[in-house]
Amino acid sequence: MGSFVQLASADGGHCPAYVAHPAGQPRGGVVVLQEIFGVNSHIRAVADGYAAEGYLVVAPSTFHRVQAGVELGYTEADMGQGMALKTAVEALPAPGVMADIQAAIDHAALGGKVGIVGYCWGGLLTWRAACTLHGLSAAVPYYGGGMTTPDEVARQAQVPTLAHFAEQDRWIPLEGVEAFRRAHPGVAVHLYPAHHGFNCDQRGAWDAPSAALARERTLAFFAQHLG
Repeated sequence: MGSFVQLASADGGHCPAYVAHPAGQPRGGVVVLQEIFGVNSHIRAVADGYAAEGYLVVAPSTFHRVQAGVELGYTEADMGQGMALKTAVEALPAPGVMADIQAAIDHAALGGKVGIVGYCWGGLLTWRAACTLHGLSAAVPYYGGGMTTPDEVARQAQVPTLAHFAEQDRWIPLEGVEAFRRAHPGVAVHLYPAHHGFNCDQRGAWDAPSAALARERTLAFFAQHLG
């Protein structure tokens, strides 16, 4: 089990983050980026899971600049609220939330080399972090909403990147995934026979075999690049 701390961002602000420690000496650091539902029980469980694998894990609240203490479920109302918060964060003046993600990377570096993994909106932010932030050694976006738009495809990852997408994702069309794959031959792209959100066991979209395989691949990727 982890606990919340306050991270200092470069612009002078403070960002709450859930931090989970491994049982022994860290084998590296991992930043976990939330979906549009906040650092809720699922994201905390994901962080705890990576800590159980030996990593110092930091999950920053990427909503805190527009609303503190967000912890949503997965109803239609929750989704609407989360989408509105995401839109508000995306509208912040640069660097906006990226400053908080950099602070999370810097804190995770106390554990060694740092990898970053994010889900949905967090997947998009993971891709941006891989392209623009410093101190990372690996990045793993899961079904990053918006990653396949032309502006995002035009970015270039600065670190080894592994991307997970879903074949039945109504938010990310397959033609966008294929365009992303063609534009980034150096990124390992995996497709799963599942829907958007397949990693979350609190959602109807959860697909246990796909989630297990994606996590296995992610752990192997982190072991390769953070070891």
